[in-house]
Formats: sequence, C-alpha cells, structure tokens
Amino acid sequence: MGCASCGTANGLKPNGCQSNGGCSTGGCNRMNAYDWLHNLPMTSDFCNVVEVSFNKGARKDFFRNPTLHYFEKGDLVTVEGVSGVDVGEISLTGEIVRLQMKKYGAKEHNPDMKKVLRVATERDLEQRRTNKLREPEAVIRSRAIAKQLNLNMKISQVEMQADGRKATFFYIADGRVDFRELIKVYASEFRVKVEMRQIGARQEAGKVGGIGSCGRELCCSTWLTDFKSVNTTVARYQNLSINQTKLSGQCGRLKCCLNYELDTYLDALQGFPNDCEQLQVQKGTAHLIKKDIFKNLMWYVLPDSNKHYPVAIERVRKIKSLNRQNVIPEELEAVEIVSTKVREAEPEFVDVVGQISLRTLEKADRKKRNSHKQRSHNRSQANGENGIKQQADTQNNGQQGKPKNPQQQQQGNKKHRFNKPKN
Repeated sequence: MGCASCGTANGLKPNGCQSNGGCSTGGCNRMNAYDWLHNLPMTSDFCNVVEVSFNKGARKDFFRNPTLHYFEKGDLVTVEGVSGVDVGEISLTGEIVRLQMKKYGAKEHNPDMKKVLRVATERDLEQRRTNKLREPEAVIRSRAIAKQLNLNMKISQVEMQADGRKATFFYIADGRVDFRELIKVYASEFRVKVEMRQIGARQEAGKVGGIGSCGRELCCSTWLTDFKSVNTTVARYQNLSINQTKLSGQCGRLKCCLNYELDTYLDALQGFPNDCEQLQVQKGTAHLIKKDIFKNLMWYVLPDSNKHYPVAIERVRKIKSLNRQNVIPEELEAVEIVSTKVREAEPEFVDVVGQISLRTLEKADRKKRNSHKQRSHNRSQANGENGIKQQADTQNNGQQGKPKNPQQQQQGNKKHRFNKPKN
C-alpha cells in the first residue's frame, strides 16, 4: 500500500510521502494496493481476470477480461451489473490477481464470473455521476419509510448502480428484521431493484469515516478491510486499564488497534512465570498487579500498603520455589527504578524573609506619592502660564481689530485721494 510517491525511485529504497497518514494524493487508502509482481515478465499463461473496485474501494470484485485490451491499474471500465451495467476502477491486474483469488476462494475459470465490457465512456461516467447524486436523498427517504413501518433498523448507506437500475441498502439491526413489505415500498418509491445487506457497527464506521483518538483517520475507513474480534482479554495482556470509554472507538466497539501489538506481548510474556500471582513473605501475601515486558519486572503490592514493588523475574521464581518448600523469605527485594527522563534544572530556593521591612515599603510608597504630587503641581503651573499668554494674545488681537476714529479716517482718505494716479 502507498501512494505514487511511496514507490521506489531509480531502483533505490522506497522514499515514502512522509505524510504520516494524511496523504494529499488520496492514495494511502484501502482502494490502493501495490502490485509487487508487476516487474515479472509476462508468461503465456497470462491471467485474464482483473480486480475492480467500486465506491472508493468499499467494494471489490473479480471480472473476466474477454477483450483484447490490456487494462492497467487506475483505468475506469464498464462491467456487467445486476440487470444492467456498472462502472468501476481497475485495482489489480496480472499475476497478483491469482493470489488474491486464492485468498478469497474464488476460481479463475468460473463460468458464472461477470465480464468487463469496455473502457468507460463519457456517457457512462456522466450517468454514474448523476445516479451518485441520488444517494444522499435516498438515505433520508429510506430512513423515513423504515420509521413509518415501525422497523427496528437503521439505514446506514445507499449505493446506486452506475446505470441506476439497482440500489443496495446497507442497514444495521440488533436482531432479525422482516423487511418484505419494506422492499416493496422501496422498489415502488425509487424505481430500482432493491438489495438489502446487513452490516455491523464496525462496517458502518468504515463507511462514514472520521478521526480517531490518535488524531489520524480511522483504520477501517482507510486501509483495514478484515475485522477481527476484539475482547477485554487483549487489554489485560497489555496491562491496560479496563475503561470502556478509552478502549472503545467511534463505532462503540473495542478498538481494532488493540490487536496490533498483541502478538508482541504474547511472545514476551512467555518468559514470565505463570503461577506467581501470589507470593508469601514475612510482611504478608504479595499480590501481582502487572507485568512489565519492557523491563522484565513483575509488580506486586503488599497488604496494608499502597506502595508498588517491582521485582525481577529471577527473584520471583526463587521466592516461589521457597514457598513450595514452606520457607517464607523476609522481603521481596524490590528493584530500584532509575528514571531516564532528563529533568530541567530548578532554580535554587532563596529565603527573602526579613530582607524587606515595612519601613522600606512605607518609604518607597511615600517617595512615590511625593513624585506624583510634584508632577501634578508642575502640570498646573504650566497650564496657568499658558492661560495668561493666551489672554494677552487675545487682547492684542482685539486692539488691532478696533475701528479708527473719524479724524484718522479723513486723513487717510485724503492721502489716498491726493495719491490717486492721473489718467
């Protein structure tokens, strides 16, 4: 699995997209499968069966290729459907298809296997696009019809065939549901051939999708296709607290990722003794609480004590052999755990009590008040001087603007009259 940038370059090691589960090309999902046999030379017994995926990898099936056209991965093809045709994408071709058929128990020469008709045309793609737009509305309408018939079921998803002649209704129900009347209503309402398919909560979460508590996309919606059973025993082997809220995924069931490291824990636990849940010492009976496979330690707790004691495996076996001989040792001889975490240097504690007195604080407060008063006084004086200056400027401007007496006006007029230029 992997996108185009995850492949090999120049025959060297795989580069990897380094996107950590958020591939921008959309290739790191369950629809993509790496054909690791594509470099093998073609033989005369070439496999004429191809694997075609539908609905973004949610459904895959095998189809025979009777045409002379050689399909490659990613080609859109038109295949035989139920009472019509369907459009899918080629996911695998060549010799690796035989291995996939062997895995799922399909026969290569099965006469009932459906065929690939042709390369998908523009009309086929437009018809598929039109029918896919009907799916959200069909989900809402089908849920309303099921509720009107008082059926204890939930329609999770509706998948339309490319030609619109068939619709698959995926539903969830706790028990058996009699939907004979429901199929008749759906057929008359949507004018399609109806197929009802029951799925579980895990399959529903894979179809809906989402973000898990780890911050990545759900495994069931990206690459996980086989759902294995998960129980609380898996959590006990890994020394996880049985907290249903933390151990459950978005589907409400136990997380599938609990199985990922189970084999590693089972292999590591083979080196631990099995009959050492209780050890007898002089302080009482020590009870086993957990096993640390990384440090090869077994943690015990003594009665009337909340302290946990890590004990080495060899010491546990020795104490157990002594108990069989009716010999009770004095103590467990717990191992001292040294933390490997690097701690930051903490500042040294300085005792400042007595270095600052009340008189010092009062003196500083008095000095602060005096400086504030001095600034206020200087500000008021500056405002007073500015007011006096503005008043004097106003008086001067008033005197300059006063009208002259009549005598001065007559003298001024005479000057202007005598100085008047002649024509």
